[in-house]
Amino acid sequence: MTPALGRLIVFTRKIDEMAAFCCRHLGFEDLRLEGDRIVELRPKGEGIGLLLHPAAKGQKEGQSLVKLVFDVKDVEGLCDTARERGLHFGSIHHASGCLFANANDTCNNSVSVSSRAFLTVSRDPVSRDAPG
Repeated sequence: MTPALGRLIVFTRKIDEMAAFCCRHLGFEDLRLEGDRIVELRPKGEGIGLLLHPAAKGQKEGQSLVKLVFDVKDVEGLCDTARERGLHFGSIHHASGCLFANANDTCNNSVSVSSRAFLTVSRDPVSRDAPG
């Protein structure tokens, strides 16, 4: 059995701001359980959920080598809507048949919106699985 990526933990000191950012700009739903210090953000459609976890004192926000990539069919449309709501993405880039744009969330983590997941590939991707 191959495990599937189900959730991603984001460590932050700004849980409420991060939740509002993801719900407002990226369409997540905020789920909070009484007594739980973790806030779960669920996508309204397909995709993995985010778990907002309080950062420890020694953790520096925005110092990760991870970028959150959100799959969207209409990158330009999402960037326009985000701009109207106060989030400014950088330039929209065209690469390998898809579009993407970058911004930072309220904790200075890198985020990207990308149409790569919707690319139609005319050939089979090269398998990187280890032999058997």
